[in-house]
Amino acid sequence: MIDPLASVHPDARLGDGCVIGPFAVIEPGAVIGDGCVIGPHAVVRRHTTLGPRCRLFPGAVIGDWPQDFGFDPATESCVRIGEECQFREGVTVHRGTRPGTETVLGDRVFMMANSHVAHNCRVGSDVIMANNVLLAGYVEVGDRVFLSGNATIHQFCRIGRLAMMSGLSGLSKDLAPFCIIQDLTSNTVGGLNVVGMRRAGFTPDQRTAVKLAYRLLFRSGLRMAEAAARIRAECPEGPAWEMADFAETSKRGLAAVRGE
Repeated sequence: MIDPLASVHPDARLGDGCVIGPFAVIEPGAVIGDGCVIGPHAVVRRHTTLGPRCRLFPGAVIGDWPQDFGFDPATESCVRIGEECQFREGVTVHRGTRPGTETVLGDRVFMMANSHVAHNCRVGSDVIMANNVLLAGYVEVGDRVFLSGNATIHQFCRIGRLAMMSGLSGLSKDLAPFCIIQDLTSNTVGGLNVVGMRRAGFTPDQRTAVKLAYRLLFRSGLRMAEAAARIRAECPEGPAWEMADFAETSKRGLAAVRGE
């Protein structure tokens, strides 16, 4: 079902059962999966792949040029989107800034109005970005992360699985898995996402191990390598080790507990 007022290039590939609204634009080379709904005035640019059953609301733009002064418009780069993602009004997702690079979003990502994913970001599955969330270039976001309204993330930062950021918070360091930034002070961890872990099916023993890993990383006064070694020695392999691995591979340093 393609509205007669839509602009769909003949070189675009549309799956079965797609719905294209009035004044939507689908550029050549775009790939639209089965059952996608492209709303009025939404734009899917060339070099973009949407998985099945994605939905673009009015004014969403996927696959446009990155906001990088060094970008060459002739660059062949792309955006790759998983299945069942939703992009509300005014959302923007930009393609990679270097030849052969890509911006990648997993499955069931929900981007609320006016949120933005910059070039070369990698976003996991089941991630929620509330209104006006801003991801700068090369940010990595783990599965089931929740970013509240107006949260801002500096380029090259990483956010671990099941982490959360509160509204208006900022991040210019890495946020460890399962941790929460709760106030308006940048890079300040306020605790663990215990509710999120429980909803994700973590066992009581796993949650207890994560709490110990949290204390060792943020409350023990140990160096990062020492804390990671203690975690592996004192906790069973699983989510606690995930925190140790994340900490040891951080290049920007971890967001820490207030006063640490």
